Amino acid sequence: MNNNIKLQKKRKVNIYDILNISILSILALITLYPFYYVLILSVSNIESIGRHAPYWFPYVFDIEGYKVVLSDKRFLTSIFNSVFVTLVGILINMALSIFGAYALSKKRLLGRNIILAVVIFTMLFGGGLIPYYLVVSGLNLTNTLWSMILPTAINTYYLVIMKNYFASLPPSLEEAAKIDGANDLIILFRIIIPIAVPFIATFFLFYAVERWNEWWNALLFINKSAKQPLQIYLRDLLVSYNSQLALQAQFQINKSIKSNFQAIQMATIVVSTVPILCVYPFIQKHFVKGVMIGSIKE
Repeated sequence: MNNNIKLQKKRKVNIYDILNISILSILALITLYPFYYVLILSVSNIESIGRHAPYWFPYVFDIEGYKVVLSDKRFLTSIFNSVFVTLVGILINMALSIFGAYALSKKRLLGRNIILAVVIFTMLFGGGLIPYYLVVSGLNLTNTLWSMILPTAINTYYLVIMKNYFASLPPSLEEAAKIDGANDLIILFRIIIPIAVPFIATFFLFYAVERWNEWWNALLFINKSAKQPLQIYLRDLLVSYNSQLALQAQFQINKSIKSNFQAIQMATIVVSTVPILCVYPFIQKHFVKGVMIGSIKE
């Protein structure tokens, strides 16, 4: 009997499993290779890259690119701008999204259907680029970091998903709390939000990535280099790849210093990616639970 149970537990490996593992492994390597390539180029110099083609391994370890990047004042300023936009933007995004979604999930809200119709209308139709620019400039937000925060204070798609999730929670939770004398704010902060931590963490991660990668509003509304975020800095760096004059003007490199511009580019990409990668390990467990919410019906 025990032998039969052991045999049942042992799963035979068939052709499908072999093909599945092989295909997924190849896809994983294809996905990871660009990151690996960027990393090894960031710690190499132009001589070793030229001698070894294709370049699979950092034959010469050179961190001159990182030294140039970390000593560049504009890079440090752009990092600070992106961190400010990300942190402040996330707080505003999450606060407005949670409050708005919780309020719209209540059928007793006066004018709820009209507000929902307006929210959904903005998802389908937009005023266009010129009216958008006129509104932001009319609010005197140009050349300020707020031009990257306030115009995108709420993602309507996320708002609707949050609203549907809050509406799916059992009404008995709030009814029991109201019997004990709790108001809507107490119910939201002490009952709803603790229950919805995995769900909220998922959108926290979405907003964090969007804020960190923000560049379109900065390109439209910010002309001062001191106010530009990291993504605009990277864009300028990549655009000026073939321009030695732009390189000297941007990094103010002394002629006695020989730096590989490609290594500088890759070092910039690596350094700019590290902060957002540090967020994933802390939110991953909540993210996995959050994306599964609503996917299984009982």
